Amino acid sequence: MTISIGTFNLNNLFSRYNFQAEISGVPPSQSGGIELTFSPEDIEVRTFMGRLVKAKDVAGTQAIAERILRIDVDVLAVQEVEHVGILKQFNRDHLGGLYNHIALIEGNDSRLIDVGIMSKYPLGAVTTHQSARHPDDPGRRVFGRDLVQAEITDETGKRLLTVYNNHLKSHFVPFNQDPVAGALAANARRRRQAETVRRIVSAQERKGAKFVILGDMNDPPDSSDIEPMLTIDGQAMINGLDHATETRPAKAETAGQGPGPQTTNWTHRFNPSGPEFPRYEQFDQIWLSAGLSGALQSAHIDRRTKHGGDGSDHDPAWVVLDI
Repeated sequence: MTISIGTFNLNNLFSRYNFQAEISGVPPSQSGGIELTFSPEDIEVRTFMGRLVKAKDVAGTQAIAERILRIDVDVLAVQEVEHVGILKQFNRDHLGGLYNHIALIEGNDSRLIDVGIMSKYPLGAVTTHQSARHPDDPGRRVFGRDLVQAEITDETGKRLLTVYNNHLKSHFVPFNQDPVAGALAANARRRRQAETVRRIVSAQERKGAKFVILGDMNDPPDSSDIEPMLTIDGQAMINGLDHATETRPAKAETAGQGPGPQTTNWTHRFNPSGPEFPRYEQFDQIWLSAGLSGALQSAHIDRRTKHGGDGSDHDPAWVVLDI
């Protein structure tokens, strides 16, 4: 049987009630109606780094929905989702109920961006590893978001394979921190996360098992900081996207912005300030276990139409496996 498995950073799929009104301007309740009374303490205002956390705009939400419908994968690992309620609502209202099985466990992120699983196949055990620690920093949880482990089963409950969904530490350094020291700290934490992924997956899976490690790694595949998780229990993982094909060619760079991508293997474009040209990197990755050696049938990246992305600054990627 064949099964398609993908990953997509949905770029802040938040559920916020954005409204503007003067409470004094609300008309009085009519006979038989319902009177609503609001006070400032009744309204939750959520901010991050001084900015109001808002719902994803309608155009962006529709754009990511169109991309998901177009790639139509069987199992989709997603990142940057506020909670399971908005993911189920998104699936119902924008995907037409494409996925019957959805899982998301609240993680550690202060911005409330979690990782989740959407699947056409039934889900078996779904496990969070958000409480994992690293011996180099035992006083805090190593994952800023989570490592979610989910069994994909057939209709009888037989396990087909297991997916491990990640969203590793980003390169972002707050403006009030030293940029060099901040970058080194971010890289060190990403490496500790990769080492913890290796430890957890090695303990969970036997040699020859069928599993996939995927998600937004915030580093290219050849990064030394994610290298630890690419060998599990002595066996090298297989880069499922190593020879991925694009659904369309990349949009050409504007004049003076450099030559554009030099490879088709990229899912994230970063345009730094200053004279540096935009960087194209494969942050979104799908790694196959040695037990899936020979299972890979094809690999794909759905290419954006705008430099900034279509609803997300990441492009979804997926593989087709014969298991």
